[in-house]
Amino acid sequence: MPASAHPVYLDHAATTPVLAEVVDVVTRTMRDTSLGNAASLHAPGRAARRVVEESRERIAEALCVTPSEVVFTSGGTEGDNLAVKGTYAARRAADPRRDRVVVSGIEHHAVLDAVEHLVRGGARVTWVEPDPDGVVSPHALRAALEADGGPGTVALVSVMWANNEVGTVQPVAALAAEAHAHGIPVHSDAVQALGQVPVDLSAVDLGVVTGHKIGGPVGTGVLTVGRDQAPEPLAHGGGQERGLRSGTLDAAGVAGLAEAVALAVARRAEHAARLASLRDALIGGALTIDPTITVSGAWAPDDTTRRLPSNAHLRVPGCEGDSLLYLLDAAGVACSTGSACTAGVPRPSHVLLAMGVPEEQARGALRLTLGHTSTPADVEAFLAALPQALEGARRAHAAAGGRP
Repeated sequence: MPASAHPVYLDHAATTPVLAEVVDVVTRTMRDTSLGNAASLHAPGRAARRVVEESRERIAEALCVTPSEVVFTSGGTEGDNLAVKGTYAARRAADPRRDRVVVSGIEHHAVLDAVEHLVRGGARVTWVEPDPDGVVSPHALRAALEADGGPGTVALVSVMWANNEVGTVQPVAALAAEAHAHGIPVHSDAVQALGQVPVDLSAVDLGVVTGHKIGGPVGTGVLTVGRDQAPEPLAHGGGQERGLRSGTLDAAGVAGLAEAVALAVARRAEHAARLASLRDALIGGALTIDPTITVSGAWAPDDTTRRLPSNAHLRVPGCEGDSLLYLLDAAGVACSTGSACTAGVPRPSHVLLAMGVPEEQARGALRLTLGHTSTPADVEAFLAALPQALEGARRAHAAAGGRP
């Protein structure tokens, strides 16, 4: 398969190109020689602080929280770790009976591995499994809260806003209501959701977003922390960000993040409709090429509420997802088999297994995600490369002893 002269990028869920508007803001801010350390009291420091606080206000308005609830981080992984580990530590210290975390089985590894770390320290975990479409129901969460000693033993509930692999959007407000009825704080990783579906982080106690999924700078992010929440910090130092995240703030990066967040929210409806149209063309074309392909998660044409409009997740029988990925890459099409954070790990997706997908089917997964640079030509290029990639991947699977 000859590679395309212009590589087709269908892995926006891993990271998406920085927006031109964001580059302009970051560049302009970095060139302002009056900027100093935002923690300093002199004029250059106050100038940097003004950039940070004005950015904080823009982000708070876009995320439906107050400025004091916005804590700047390096991205989704740090935010998730601070929310999960810090809240567990604080709640357990306040009441030793709270030794349990209730977590969905489809979380990103930034949450799963943080929970595993807590378990090694003596915490208990109750997993809430999704339905076959990847949806965590309020009923399932209620049962998990009532299990293993009851709600009084729960330090934290964590359910992501939208899944990073199959694109399923969760009923976060209803789930939060279940936990809040027992006074239990809720954390939600909204990294994939922002800019694609409505995100109101006032519905949860701790919410996480990151810049590089929405056209912002890599290495920037936000953890929203409710005013009644006091997680234990993971790092100690100068006491910045309510004492939760010490360290010198990157004023230029924060300004770029604020621009990206504001644009993501302002453009969401138009952006979602355009991406859904491309997604539906991609899925429909793939199913026409090979009717044995299965779409993971909830999907209906034009739907932008149950599934992220950018996400197409396909399960291809008779082959390995990695083989498809490499063959498509050779043809100039960049995609993935799941989360970029677990790339290179030869095991089926924990998300698909939690959804009840058999391991053999889970191994043939392909994730294709669209973004602000995606065009109909990208979809056409993928569909043109798909038949030969399917043939090659199935041939390799058969040669390795799998069924053709």
